[in-house]
Amino acid sequence: MTGQRPLILISNDDGVQAPGLHRLIDCVLDSGLDADVVAVAPVAHQSGQSSAITIDTPLRIKAMPDYRQARVYAVTGTPVDCVKLGIHAALKRTPDLMLSGINHGSNSGNSTIYSGTMGAAMEACMIGVPAIGFSLLDWSADADFKPAMPFVREIIGKVMANGLPDQVCLNVNIPAGCDPLGIKITRCARGRWTEEYKEYTDPHGRRFYMLTGVYEDEQPEDPASDNYWLRRNYVTVTPIRPDQTAAGSLAAVANILDR
Repeated sequence: MTGQRPLILISNDDGVQAPGLHRLIDCVLDSGLDADVVAVAPVAHQSGQSSAITIDTPLRIKAMPDYRQARVYAVTGTPVDCVKLGIHAALKRTPDLMLSGINHGSNSGNSTIYSGTMGAAMEACMIGVPAIGFSLLDWSADADFKPAMPFVREIIGKVMANGLPDQVCLNVNIPAGCDPLGIKITRCARGRWTEEYKEYTDPHGRRFYMLTGVYEDEQPEDPASDNYWLRRNYVTVTPIRPDQTAAGSLAAVANILDR
């Protein structure tokens, strides 16, 4: 990397026009890193896409107007498509850092499994690029990102300076409506979404369903978990890895299967 400015790839799952994407670009450009920034984001909203990829539809990438000093592209696909196609078509070399977000809404607890924000970060992680996903606990389009910005800049700067463990990326969640009190290193809270569907009828009399539901935190008083500290107005940083092998259970499974 001698003689080259750092190259940072940014994506998200809220779409190329999302305010959170622009705020993340602002954080990088205002951080003093002196880096080249390229944003490659979905044309449309892609929340809940996790690590989905497009395999049976042509993907298109379109250059958008620059945002400040950042080049911006829109992709007709998922967040993971954006990372893959961004590296293949928009960048001239592998990025030194990949950032995803800032997501409008939480990606704490088991929501990480469904998250397009973290799907993009894990895709970069799998190919050896340090990656961070950022989420603000405010789903509104006019969310106030200002209190989050110093923490986002701090985390980006420290990862740029020190790197990350191999095959580990970071899931960062930031409380909304307050000045966060600090940063806590946590694990994902154990919980689940109550999978409920509301029934509707279209103008032709045909039934259809829309997903609703509430997240149920199974261990709300566990001080090791992200949701515990988010409720107490702290930023949480959770190490995530694409390798989902339950290594501690290998012997138990071998015993179950008599192998």
